[in-house]
Amino acid sequence: MLNALRDDIQAILDRDPAARNTFEVLTCYPGLHALWLHRLAHLFWASDLAPLRWFARFIAMLSRWLTGIEIHPGARLGRGVFIDHGMGVVIGETTEIGDHCTIYQGVTLGGTSLVKGSKRHPTLESRVVVGAGAKVLGPFTVGEAAKIGSNAVVVKAVPAGATVIGIPARIVDEQYADSMARQVEGDRFAAYGVTPGLQDPVDVVLHQLVDELKRQQEEIEALKKR
Repeated sequence: MLNALRDDIQAILDRDPAARNTFEVLTCYPGLHALWLHRLAHLFWASDLAPLRWFARFIAMLSRWLTGIEIHPGARLGRGVFIDHGMGVVIGETTEIGDHCTIYQGVTLGGTSLVKGSKRHPTLESRVVVGAGAKVLGPFTVGEAAKIGSNAVVVKAVPAGATVIGIPARIVDEQYADSMARQVEGDRFAAYGVTPGLQDPVDVVLHQLVDELKRQQEEIEALKKR
């Protein structure tokens, strides 16, 4: 448990340049407080006793009041998870989050099924980055080291190492989808799931179509003059 707590603190120091020291992290980071309260709530949720499960939900509600971050006590969170800023984050009951993931404000890890006892929420493998305002909806897997751009709406599985943006989310960096080996420890961290130079493929095609229309219009005007 103590090692896990150290990992949580170190994750913030490693991934937030605004974090100056351990004391500041301990006292001023609501994402850390929400994470630790969740770990406590999850211990009570593991019991089959109804009163203890109620108490777990009560701790989760207190955490929401204090931090603005809502995590169901049934969710499973790994080590070194960093919830940055955090206001408005919602993490559902059957969500699973791997080690060293980063989640920004306004993110929803939600379910699309009403069947009790079923897997309804997404699974994030290790080192996934979910940008601000993104919605990941459904019982699928987001592969290791994948990046989800801000405000993306993800409704299907994301390959390991891929970057997705848009509504609905689309892969914008195909070369990463089948080359997870390129994603190794020490790679530059992509804050908010943004990798410089990447563009939405639909946006690229639309610009190409506009350029082609302009070219054709110029040819038509030239033929008219002849």
